[in-house]
Amino acid sequence: MKLEKLLVPVDFSRSSEMAFRYAKFLAERFSAAIYLIHIVDKRYVERIAELNSESEDTVRRKLCFQAKEKLDNFLSHNDSEGRVAERMVAVGVIFQTIALRAQALDADLIVMGGHGRVGNGQIDKIFFGSAAERVVRLLPCPVLCVPQEVANI
Repeated sequence: MKLEKLLVPVDFSRSSEMAFRYAKFLAERFSAAIYLIHIVDKRYVERIAELNSESEDTVRRKLCFQAKEKLDNFLSHNDSEGRVAERMVAVGVIFQTIALRAQALDADLIVMGGHGRVGNGQIDKIFFGSAAERVVRLLPCPVLCVPQEVANI
C-alpha cells in the first residue's frame, strides 16, 4: 500500500485546518505530497449572480480571486514546513469536484474535515444521507474524515 499523494479539500473552517494538520503528519511519516483544493460551490455562484444582477463568469472570477487570497492566508498560518506540492481553486459541485480532482491526481488518500463551513452535521448528510451510495461511488480512493476537535498530533 502506497501513500504518496494526499488530497486535502479546505473550506477555511477549523475542521479543515485540523484535517490539514493530519495530512501534514501523514505526509511527513510517509514522505507524501499534499495537494490542497478549495471548491467554490457552483450553486453559490449562481445565486450571487442572480441576486447581484451580475454574470456568473464575473461572480466566479471574484469568488475564485477571494478564495486564492484565503488559501494563501491559510497556508501562511498553517504550512511553515512547506509540505504542499500544489494548491488549486475550482468551481463546481463540491464532492463531484473532489472526486474528479482525486481521480486526475491519482490520489492515494483524501483527508478532510468532518464539519465544514456550512455547519455541524453537513458531512453526516453527505455520507449518511440518501446520497451516500452515489458519493462513495464517486470517490476513487480512501477517505480519512477528521473530527473538528481531536487530540494534538
